[in-house]
Amino acid sequence: MAVFSVSTALLDAVVLSLIAKGDTYGYELTHTIQTVFSISESTLYPVLRRLQKNQYLKTYDQPYMGRNRRYYHITDTGQAALQTYRSEWQQYKKQVDYFLNEEDAL
Repeated sequence: MAVFSVSTALLDAVVLSLIAKGDTYGYELTHTIQTVFSISESTLYPVLRRLQKNQYLKTYDQPYMGRNRRYYHITDTGQAALQTYRSEWQQYKKQVDYFLNEEDAL
């Protein structure tokens, strides 16, 4: 069975999309993504750092059970990047569907 890998751009888009639905923390984000894709926490945290570096996300800490939990919030720049990812995904999906959907195949 073929397994498609999750590209960096796709993972960035997925993370931005989830955080756009509401602020969240790393463990919850990882768990949500793992319901669809096979990724580890060690894969996700570099993505979060890169998105922060690009000013797509900002963080804040909230106390939780005597500890601080770091939450991620999408910025306006991140919202704009997400819209670009969504647009590019639709175009990419159409191109792949052209070849993979039986009714569209050459």
